[in-house]
Amino acid sequence: MPYLHSKYEVPGDDNQNEVLPNLKGITSIDLVHKVEFEGFLKAQYQLLEELTTHTKFDFDYIKRIHQLSLKDLYDFAGQFRTVNMTKGGFLFPTAKFLPKICQDFDYQLLYKLPNYYNNKEKLIEDIARVHAELLFIHPFREANGRVARILANMMAVKQGYDFLGFYKITQRQFKEYIIAVQSAADQNYQPMIEIIRAIF
Repeated sequence: MPYLHSKYEVPGDDNQNEVLPNLKGITSIDLVHKVEFEGFLKAQYQLLEELTTHTKFDFDYIKRIHQLSLKDLYDFAGQFRTVNMTKGGFLFPTAKFLPKICQDFDYQLLYKLPNYYNNKEKLIEDIARVHAELLFIHPFREANGRVARILANMMAVKQGYDFLGFYKITQRQFKEYIIAVQSAADQNYQPMIEIIRAIF
C-alpha cells in the first residue's frame, strides 16, 4: 500500500513536527510509520475477509477502517479529529462541524451507493466522488489518505475489480491529486474522476 505522507499545519500546535503521542511510546518517525503501515495492512486483510456483496459503505464503515488500522497505536483511532488542520494553506472543514458534515456525507452520497454496478464508468465516478469528498472532509487527525484508499479499494473489489493503482501517482501527479481533492469543495469531481479512471 503506498504511503503518501505530507505534514499538516495545526494552528496553535507547537509540536506538530514531532511524532504524535501514541500508546506505544514511540518517538522515532520511521518506526511509527512502520507500525502504522503494518496496522493498515492487517486492517485491509480483515476487511477483505469480511467483504460481501451486501457490505454497506457508510461512515461507520469508514470509522472502522481507521479504528482497525490504528487502535494499537493511537487513542483517537476511529474518532473525529478535535483540531483544525490546514495543508499548504488549504483549510479543511472545522473540527466542531465534522459530525454534521459526515452525517450529510452519509445521507447525500454513501447511502445512495448501489449494491451492484452494471456500468464500470459509473463505479469509477462514484469511487472518485467518495474519495474526493472524504479527503476534503479530512475527518481524522492522521491517516485520512490511507483510509480513503482502502475504502476505494473495497468499493472496487466488491464489484469484482482489483485494487486501484494508487502507486502509479507520481510526485508530480500528486499535486494534481491535491487539486482534485480541493475541487470537491465546489462539488467539482471531474479532476478526481480522471485520476481514478487512470489508475483503475
